[in-house]
Amino acid sequence: MAACWRLLSRTVSVLGHGQVCRSVLLSQTREKKRWMKAYTLLMERKRRIEGEPAPKPRSQQPNWDYHAEVEAFSARLKESFSVELLKTAFVNPCYLRSEEERRRTLGLGAEGAALNLRDNTELREHGQQFTLNFLKDWCKSSFPHLPEAGVTAIVSHLTGSEVVCDVARNLAVEELAMTAEFPVPQDILRGTFFAVVGALEQSSGTEKARLFVRDFLVTQLIGKDLFDMWRVVNPMGLLVEELTRRGTALPEPRLIQSAGASTVLPLYFVGLYSDGKLLAQGPGETLLAAEEEAARVALRKLFGYTENRKPFDFSPPQEKPRTAASRAAASG
Repeated sequence: MAACWRLLSRTVSVLGHGQVCRSVLLSQTREKKRWMKAYTLLMERKRRIEGEPAPKPRSQQPNWDYHAEVEAFSARLKESFSVELLKTAFVNPCYLRSEEERRRTLGLGAEGAALNLRDNTELREHGQQFTLNFLKDWCKSSFPHLPEAGVTAIVSHLTGSEVVCDVARNLAVEELAMTAEFPVPQDILRGTFFAVVGALEQSSGTEKARLFVRDFLVTQLIGKDLFDMWRVVNPMGLLVEELTRRGTALPEPRLIQSAGASTVLPLYFVGLYSDGKLLAQGPGETLLAAEEEAARVALRKLFGYTENRKPFDFSPPQEKPRTAASRAAASG
């Protein structure tokens, strides 16, 4: 009705003292074309028969400037990349092979089919090794009591395909990666991310690359449990080994509480004692499950990876205030 009143105000003209023109024909419209319903049903039927259309990379869509996108990637991350190194980091060997094969099928000779591009193999290997070394050093400094197997498990989780590919997609690495197929396979996307790390290390130095890996990979540990990344088959045996290495008495399991023991949903609480002190306690539907959970809780406490641990400190290091003696020495 509001549309009709607006149309009336535009078309009806006042002729004089209260006289209006009655020759204007007014009609209310639904603002929907009659052919829209049939067209929508036809396209929906076609989609069900043929399936979803194949995904198309961003480079094959309108308004694409690769050089501008690469520079925007560097500016968006606030990192100083060398443009040539960053472009090289996005060139995968599979893209070069597929592009040269396509040029040969078009009838180009060997010289015409060859591409004057360098792939990211060296940058990928360099970035992967740099990332592994940094993550190992960071884990050992952040969790000094964690054994080597635990450090390896955390590093493997952070450098695995699932975590790295998720980070790479959120950083739009998939849209810039030059590959033979789309969507980009996980192993290729993971290697491209490591190539970007290698390009950053060679462009801006080691410290910038460390901060980049810390900000985007180490932060993936937030909310993760230690034993979700480290598969321990026998937590009680690992606890015995750790206590023996530290010279502490072996743990003694004791039943603390139980409820519904004669029902289909029993609950037991088992505590682990060492030298008469309670190490940890854990629940379980059986005594064995409760004992294993208590052992995991004790291991988290021993390794310093508890849920209520101190948050990671990612703040930049602050300079220590200069004393009067140091100011006098500097001025002298």
